Amino acid sequence: MQAMILFGVLVSTYLMVIAKRTPALIRSFRYQSFCLFLATLIIALQEHELDLYIIAGLLFVLKVVLIPYFLNRIIKRIKANENLGLLINPQLSLLWALGFTYLSWVFTRHFLAAAQLAGGSILAIAFFVVFAGIFLMIFRMTALAQIIGLLIMENGLFLVASAVSGGMPFFVEIAIFFDVFVSVLIMGFFVYRINKLFTHIDVNKLSRLKG
Repeated sequence: MQAMILFGVLVSTYLMVIAKRTPALIRSFRYQSFCLFLATLIIALQEHELDLYIIAGLLFVLKVVLIPYFLNRIIKRIKANENLGLLINPQLSLLWALGFTYLSWVFTRHFLAAAQLAGGSILAIAFFVVFAGIFLMIFRMTALAQIIGLLIMENGLFLVASAVSGGMPFFVEIAIFFDVFVSVLIMGFFVYRINKLFTHIDVNKLSRLKG
């Protein structure tokens, strides 16, 4: 079951890297978050710990339901162009993703050998998810795509924490979820204001205002 969930995380991350339109990116982010929810729920059922049930519930409510709904609502409200503003086309993006996958696997092998840790496949996928989030923040020119890139990085860090230490302390998890949700609300407000003032959310065009 764990292997299927990790495969789902991997596939959804590839789909985000090659996505050309914002709705497809949000939909793939929802799939990835749902896989993380399932993984956390399975661990909660095995461990019978209330903390894990609460974290699984927060994952589902915030990242599977509320945040995708909020981002889709922003798109409809500002009537934004759904194109992501690709600096690198989907074919080259896929090659970059394959390179990130290989680098994550190589780094994980050396890291595990040095630290004598278990969970190599989880850690490799977690690092790949973090790299994919960074890639989207750099090579996608719309503000919404960069917000989602940040959320993908947070998903990857969640996986890293799960693989290395069995998860972060409960109150740290709650604080991170709260910070992420508030950050998305604030960034969504700024996207709305940017679109209202400049009639677009392409951050590459905003750089021309410097002077």
